[in-house]
Amino acid sequence: MSSEPIINSVGIPTAEFLQDVDAFMQKPENNSASEVIKRLDELYMKYKFMEQNLHMKKGKLLQQYPDIEKNLEILKTLKDKHAKNEEMDANYQLDYHLYTRAIVPPTDKVCLWLGANVMLEYSIQEAEELLNKNLVQAERSLKQIELDMDFLKDQITTTEVNMARVYNWDVRKRTTEQAQKDQTKDEPKILE
Repeated sequence: MSSEPIINSVGIPTAEFLQDVDAFMQKPENNSASEVIKRLDELYMKYKFMEQNLHMKKGKLLQQYPDIEKNLEILKTLKDKHAKNEEMDANYQLDYHLYTRAIVPPTDKVCLWLGANVMLEYSIQEAEELLNKNLVQAERSLKQIELDMDFLKDQITTTEVNMARVYNWDVRKRTTEQAQKDQTKDEPKILE
C-alpha cells in the first residue's frame, strides 16, 4: 500500500498485495494493526460500492441493448413498407397491459425518444445510423464494464487477503508477546 496507488483506465485504484507483512507493519503510517485493518476495510467498502455501481450500469445496458435492436428491426420494417408504399398495421402500448392499434401510412421520417423529455424527428436512414452507433457504443461500454468488474474482483480479493494477513500477523504478534510475558513470569526469582 504505497502513498500513490496505481489506477486503472477508469480510475479504480489497484490494491497492492502485501508480500512482507512484517516490513509493511514497520512503516511509520502503520502504527497499529487495527488502524491498518480499518484502512483496508475502508478500501474494501469503496471497491464494493464501485462494484455495485458497475452492476447497475451493466443492468441498464443489458436492458437498453434489446430495445435498440428492436427499434432497428422496426426501422427496417418501416423502410420496407415505405419502399413498397404500403401502410403498416401497428399495436402500441398506451399503458401497462393496455394496447391499441394504429395504421401507419408509408413514411420516411421517424421520431426517436432520446430521453430527458426530448424527442427528435429523423429520416429513417439517420435514425438507423444513430441507433447503430448507440448499439456499438453499448457493446463497447458493456465490454469495458466487464473488464472493470473483473479488475474489481481482483482488487476485492487482494484486499480481503491483505486484511486476513494483517489480522493473522497481529494475532501471532500478540501470542508471541503473551508467551514472552508468561515465560518471564515463570522464571525462578533469585533471592539475595
